[in-house]
Amino acid sequence: MKRTLALILALTVMLGAASALAAKAPATELIVFAAASMTESLTEIAKQYKLVAPDVTLTFNFDSSGTLQTQIEEGADADLFISAGQKQMNELDITAGTEKNPKGQDELLEGTRFNLLTNTVVLIVPEGSDKGIASFEDVGTERVSLIALGNSDVPVGQYAQDVFTYLGLWDKLNADAKITFGSNVKEVLAQVEAAAVDCGVVYVSDAATGSGITVVATAPEGSHKPVQYPVAVLKHSQNPDEARAFLEYLKGPEATKVWTDIGFTVPER
Repeated sequence: MKRTLALILALTVMLGAASALAAKAPATELIVFAAASMTESLTEIAKQYKLVAPDVTLTFNFDSSGTLQTQIEEGADADLFISAGQKQMNELDITAGTEKNPKGQDELLEGTRFNLLTNTVVLIVPEGSDKGIASFEDVGTERVSLIALGNSDVPVGQYAQDVFTYLGLWDKLNADAKITFGSNVKEVLAQVEAAAVDCGVVYVSDAATGSGITVVATAPEGSHKPVQYPVAVLKHSQNPDEARAFLEYLKGPEATKVWTDIGFTVPER
């Protein structure tokens, strides 16, 4: 009996010590720089990931991919980068070649880059708009006095410029002073939600999270580069193993459901 009690006491002490060590284990903070269009989806995924990796805290910096690229180049602390365009990732990737990376930036951890998602470019108007705007071509008519677009540093703005150049409207829109520029896609969405403009160009995933807006058209096929979201661990990450593990999770079924529910497309890998 005494021997049994002693064993129970020993096990209790061991379990208590293990619990104390676990409680004292330092949490890992992963700093994720991600395109603004991923705000809602990554916020939801972070809640799920906490159940999988409770010792990992995800800290997000959401902004335009161009702004995030600049911050990384200037030495900002970050573990991962998810861009809404290849251009911004290429300019951090030494393996992209001098044509795509003329400054020779070498910021990505080798072997970690892949295309996570794709998206769709759409034209939106304020809900209840009576302007009769039904296509990208209509933006060049008197139906539109002002359109919100991402600026030249923002991937959605670059895709929009591609579309209107393809349609032969880009120079006219600028000459007629029809464009108001936003610093990221969420600013463009907000302007349309507030009915401060007649229309705007965003991703379908942003339209799905917006309120008081209506999608009226999808960009014509072939009118812009594919909307791809490359992701990579950054070379100077303080937590490369945990960053790799999170990237694997982003490819898994739980994250995939979040992506597709909000309007992203997951490419075959």
